[in-house]
Amino acid sequence: MAARGVAVVGAGYWGQNLVRNMAQLDRLAGICDASDAVRQKMARSYPKARVTGDLDELLDDPEIGAVMVVVPSSRHHEVARRALHAGKHVFVEKPIALSVSDGADLVRTADERDLRLMVGHLLLYHPCVEWLKRSIDAGDLGEVLYLNALRLNLGKVRSDENAMWSLAPHDISVALHLLGTSPTHVTAQGFCYLQRRTGIEDVVFLTLRFGDGRAAQIHVSWLDPDKKRQLDVVGTRKMVTFDDMAASEKVRVMDKGVDGVDQLDRAPSYESYGDLLTLRHGDIHIPHIPMREPLRAECEHFLHCVDTGERPRSDGHSAVEVLKVLQAGQQSLEAGGVPVALSPSPGGLRGPRA
Repeated sequence: MAARGVAVVGAGYWGQNLVRNMAQLDRLAGICDASDAVRQKMARSYPKARVTGDLDELLDDPEIGAVMVVVPSSRHHEVARRALHAGKHVFVEKPIALSVSDGADLVRTADERDLRLMVGHLLLYHPCVEWLKRSIDAGDLGEVLYLNALRLNLGKVRSDENAMWSLAPHDISVALHLLGTSPTHVTAQGFCYLQRRTGIEDVVFLTLRFGDGRAAQIHVSWLDPDKKRQLDVVGTRKMVTFDDMAASEKVRVMDKGVDGVDQLDRAPSYESYGDLLTLRHGDIHIPHIPMREPLRAECEHFLHCVDTGERPRSDGHSAVEVLKVLQAGQQSLEAGGVPVALSPSPGGLRGPRA
């Protein structure tokens, strides 16, 4: 029988949440952290788990079959690669790495060893995003035309990365997941207000253009008066707003749109536009979406993939696509906002393994 134990590497602010979930799911076998104070706290809280500062001690343990990597982003590639070479399935927090080449290296290593590699794009496990994906795939919204995402707050200001790298991975992963494809061009414009000397952008406007004409606009900032976590999905039949800050009724489906667009192909005169186009203001529907903790769903999905061999929803291949968008966005920022073309990936985004 395959080893069922899971080790968490990095038990800081976010890592402690993964430790808690693995313990509640009765799969926690080990915890590794460089801080002696953290190790002491973990040993008191989880006496059945092996707590150590030596990663090799956990990688050499035959009872541990999977490792969750929650260390600083600069060490994601190093630690995840060591775990894969030790024959462990790996969950690594986003981003998968800091370069496309390092991310692709992890994907290749996992594929060669038939190991599961999953990346912590948490929003893909949010019940509202899952509902949106089902609705889009079923055609309930009609043809999706564009997405508009806001991720704004006052803080947390980072000095090691700009607002795009800090905040946009959430919305990039959701956009690619909902549309089922990767963009062909990325444009980014950023503005430095708090850290002008170091050139770290506090506000970034990111545009993703897809080959079929669809688009996604992402606005991220840690210099904004209100905390906003909102996604608008505009379809030809219906439009949806997902407001993650709402205490209830997070998703609102609006029967709004413009009828008669398909007739514009016959190039009417200006006088006929009003006759052809009809603005539709229909009802607003609040769907019942049972809520659950996305992190718990994410952890359960990782264990399911480890146990069954199923490809994770947020696997390494899709995570590298997110990384490509971020890297292209950075190139566009540094070039003053010029569009940057992305090379198509062989096979595009890969769906779950049957």
